Amino acid sequence: MKFAVIGGTGLIGSQVVQNLAAAGHEAVPHSLSTGVDVLTGQGVDTALAGADVVVNLTNSPTFDDASPAFFQTSMDHLLAAAQRAGAGHFVILSIVGADHVPELDYYRAKTLQEDILKAGPVPYSIVRATQFMEFMDAVLSLTADSGTVRLPRTPLQPVAAADVAATVADVAAGSPLGGTIDLAGPDTYPLDELGRITLASQGDKRSVTTDDTAGMFAVVPGDVLTAKNGALIAPTRYTDWLKLK
Repeated sequence: MKFAVIGGTGLIGSQVVQNLAAAGHEAVPHSLSTGVDVLTGQGVDTALAGADVVVNLTNSPTFDDASPAFFQTSMDHLLAAAQRAGAGHFVILSIVGADHVPELDYYRAKTLQEDILKAGPVPYSIVRATQFMEFMDAVLSLTADSGTVRLPRTPLQPVAAADVAATVADVAAGSPLGGTIDLAGPDTYPLDELGRITLASQGDKRSVTTDDTAGMFAVVPGDVLTAKNGALIAPTRYTDWLKLK
């Protein structure tokens, strides 16, 4: 099959392209760097021409209240082009539990993206993943100073980007789900504990202070960002991933 992977040069997209190609498919990466602008629509029809499957892995350049407009506009352009191209499957990557955290602009934007796809004209699949292991350093930096990192006890179930890419590729190569599948890492940690594990693995002497009001994850209610019954559990453990980092 032929796959148009929009956002195909990023962390997940580049690996999805590699996985699909290794399985014998034609997977073409598209991004701003290849002349495809999902906000203006420039290059979109050309990118999707002849594609059996569209995999949309583009991301908003900001995580603030401008992100809903990004997903609204980009999805409108891509879905219309996918329909014109006769694509039979449209895949996006979203976030486990995003619809339960409307207080976060970006999570609200990802929920909007899901809703647009569900209401659209092309058969679809949604892969929801928990927080990427690769983003933990960025999460810590949000509430860090020279000696301390403040983190809430929010339960997280980090997943490796390679496992996410493998799942997206598998779903994209299959029949449309007409629904959502969740993917999570094998272990759940309170975020403050994740911070301590991460810093220790790096030889970082800063301490972690438990603060349930600190950072973006402070607004998350309960364990909504962790896997529930029926979720796929990826194989890579966070402690093993850290050793290979």
